[in-house]
Amino acid sequence: MKLIFLGPPGAGKGTLAAKAVEICKVPHISTGNIFRSAIAAGSPLGLKVKAILDSGKLVDDETTIGLVKERLAQADVEKGYILDGFPRTIPQAEALAEFSAVEKVLNFDIPDSGVLERLGGRRVCRKCGHNFHMIFDKPSKEGVCDHCGGEVYTRDDDRPEAVQKRLEVYRAQTAPLIDFYRKKGLLVDVDARPRVDEVTENFKKVLGL
Repeated sequence: MKLIFLGPPGAGKGTLAAKAVEICKVPHISTGNIFRSAIAAGSPLGLKVKAILDSGKLVDDETTIGLVKERLAQADVEKGYILDGFPRTIPQAEALAEFSAVEKVLNFDIPDSGVLERLGGRRVCRKCGHNFHMIFDKPSKEGVCDHCGGEVYTRDDDRPEAVQKRLEVYRAQTAPLIDFYRKKGLLVDVDARPRVDEVTENFKKVLGL
């Protein structure tokens, strides 16, 4: 099963992807993880990405496409994958179609107000990376991770002004993909507003699982 997850920051794509890996038995592939793996492996593309990121620039389409193509050629994606964070643009989507046939594109739909509430309340453990939420899932002791005792903090990109900027970038760059895939008959909308268990059930229904 070859899937793409679309949706604004804070739509819960990462949380659902973790559950979808168990349900679909395919790997969750995010561009962030691809970049980190390539850098750690020291591959030619990985070294190129490191140089780009070290200079504070965004990784260009050509390099990103090359890394995704490299990743999708690995043995663990034989039965499929969940792509998250790629494609981000129409040129990336067109390039993907040349080397992999996507079966479904799930658009996790949530209004901006819902994103601001979710990300504004998100807290992350600095040590183990576990996500908490000040409304839905508070740590037992404020500022301390229940899992490893690390410091729980607010990421700079979860502050209201940063979230607004991320939404603007998403709407401008990635939202056109919704129309692109809808016209191809591949897009399915999933309401991302309910709690994760309900969204997971909706996801299973959409895929007929």
